Amino acid sequence: MDLATLIGLIGGFSFVVMAMIIGGDLGTFFDITSVLIVIGGSTFVVLMKFTVGQFFGAAKIGLKAFMFKTDNPEDLIAKIVEMADAARKGGFLALEEVDIPNSFMRKGIDLLVDGHDADVVKTTLQKDIALTVERHEQGAGTFQAFGDVAPAMGMIGTLIGLVAMLANMDDPKSIGPAMAVALLTTLYGSIIANMVALPLASKLLMRKDQEKLNRRLILDGVLAIQDGQNPRVIDGYLKNYLNEKKRSVDLDD
Repeated sequence: MDLATLIGLIGGFSFVVMAMIIGGDLGTFFDITSVLIVIGGSTFVVLMKFTVGQFFGAAKIGLKAFMFKTDNPEDLIAKIVEMADAARKGGFLALEEVDIPNSFMRKGIDLLVDGHDADVVKTTLQKDIALTVERHEQGAGTFQAFGDVAPAMGMIGTLIGLVAMLANMDDPKSIGPAMAVALLTTLYGSIIANMVALPLASKLLMRKDQEKLNRRLILDGVLAIQDGQNPRVIDGYLKNYLNEKKRSVDLDD
């Protein structure tokens, strides 16, 4: 569970709701017409931008903003160095029985065990990385689209409310509801975009970068094992993926 995403979402909405309560009756800020325009309208407009599969698949990818456990790069390096040592002593077949929790690393090691040459291993793993990145970008793109469309739908709702208000200036009772639609649609659009969609898109892109970095590390590690490099050399080489502070601490140790 990503506490930063959960706490940020709950905290942001809590302060907005508290402000609404302090400012008056909470029910004042709910209008079904505004909900239909912004939420319903935004959903179908965003659907136009993607395939049905991509649109509904984004919901699953979106969960990674809340529930996502990325592997620690230091742990990946330690596992690769351990396997490099095992391969030097017992050959690639010795890696067949090694417990490898990371599925991408397991895939790379299986390619070595099966005897594929370096070009096949590299091409296969690079293709896997590219497709994974593409899936993440599509998911983030859906939330980015919501962030772009929701304020626009809010503006459309505002215009609808203003037109309704101006068309009924002779009826004072109709001015209030029309003005509520005009203002609340803008509010709803801003909330959806700036408190939900855009933050989730940013978090998903961050997850994409983390996973891409880890998979590139694994790719280099697998190729180094296949090349028969010394485990200590592999360790030093892969630590280039760590930030400078962690590298310096490791070197001092």
